[in-house]
Amino acid sequence: MLIKGLYTLLDLDQNEDVFVANIKLHKEHEIFKGHFPGNPVMPGVCMIQIIKELTEQAVGKELFLSISSNIKFMAVINPEINDALRFNLVINQMEDVIKVKNTTMFNGTLALKLNATFKIIR
Repeated sequence: MLIKGLYTLLDLDQNEDVFVANIKLHKEHEIFKGHFPGNPVMPGVCMIQIIKELTEQAVGKELFLSISSNIKFMAVINPEINDALRFNLVINQMEDVIKVKNTTMFNGTLALKLNATFKIIR
């Protein structure tokens, strides 16, 4: 985990090439004190990092984000109000890359859509 203590992975389930992960954000984490004071918002770059980490755990490989496209932030994630996130990851593993289509939701609200290609490091 790059940003220690930001979240806890509650579960990671697989159904064929679809992985579903549920996490709990730690609203007291330092990152929210600076982003933004008095009105905490989950940084987009942290969301992308979480998707990378969940994909690494799903495939059991170390990855490097090489391409991201169709990144759409659909709703603000305030960890004081919505600390439970659900990630749906459709993973297509090829010889040297992994392609992921992600949707992230909280309480039935679509928060993020992202397509990514990861290079396999090891």
